[in-house]
Formats: sequence, structure tokens, C-alpha cells
Amino acid sequence: MSDLRYPIGKFEPTGAITATQRGAWIDDIARAPAALKNAVVGLASSQLDTPYRPGGWTVRQLVHHVPDSHLNAYARFKLALAETDPIIKPYDQDTWVTLPDTRDTPVDVSLTLLDALHARWVVLLRAMTEADFRRGYHHPEQRRRIPLDEALGTYAWHGRHHVAHITSLRQRSGW
Repeated sequence: MSDLRYPIGKFEPTGAITATQRGAWIDDIARAPAALKNAVVGLASSQLDTPYRPGGWTVRQLVHHVPDSHLNAYARFKLALAETDPIIKPYDQDTWVTLPDTRDTPVDVSLTLLDALHARWVVLLRAMTEADFRRGYHHPEQRRRIPLDEALGTYAWHGRHHVAHITSLRQRSGW
């Protein structure tokens, strides 16, 4: 692996997104909580506090980051379904991973949060229509409209991306 930041590669949106592709991404989101839990099972506190790469976040920060990010994603989906092209609020993920709840909360709390969040999110995603997936939101930092079908792909990738950070660290470290 040449770039430890992207163990599964970067997310590259494709052209037309099909119902089959959306279904696969929804399945990825449904599997993400168990995959993250399995990625950290049996790790000691010192291992949780190990960066996944030089200069990168620790495993603990990654575990807390995923539900932080996906909570924002879930809210963005709901806003886009309830409003016409809302402008979403970005957040500083690098600051969020340094806040006391990341440092002081056991990772099991965030694993439980992710499980509950994804249970709700998957119900919403599976109920969405083709027209719903064409809805979107404006991202002020990206300065563009993000359709929900693209956002779905991004967050399906995001969960797999961070699980791979942890599993590749475990493999390299012999854990």
C-alpha cells in the first residue's frame, strides 16, 4: 500500500448511479457498525491510542469520528428530504477528534451509537425513492450541490475507509 491515508483508494463518484449501486452502498452502510466493532475487538488501550499512520489520528479517534461524521450525514439526508436544497453546516472534524468526549469516552459508547444510528439511517435509505436520491444539499466548503445518491456513495466508502485504516494498522503491527 503506497498511501496509508487511502487504504481502499479515494472515493470517485461515477456517472449515472443505478438502483443496484445504491443498494450495494446501503448494504455497506448497514454493515459498517459491525465491521468497525470487529476491527477494534480485543485492542488494548495503548493500541487504541496508536495512530493508524505517522501524523494520523489514533484508532480511538477514528472510532469516535465515524459516528460523528455519520450523525452529520444522517442529518444532511433528513434536511435534504425535508427542504429544497438546504445549505448544510460543515464541521471541523480535526477539532472534533480533539474534544474531551473523544479522549474520555470508551469506544464501546461510539460503537453502540453507530449501531443505533445506522439502524435508523438504513430504514430511511431503504424507503427512499429514485426521486429522493436526486434531492441534495449545498455544501458551502465544496461550493456545490451534492445529490443524495452521491452522498450515499461517499458515506458507504467512508465507513469502509476508516475500517481499513484500523485493519491495515493491525496487519502491519501484527495485532
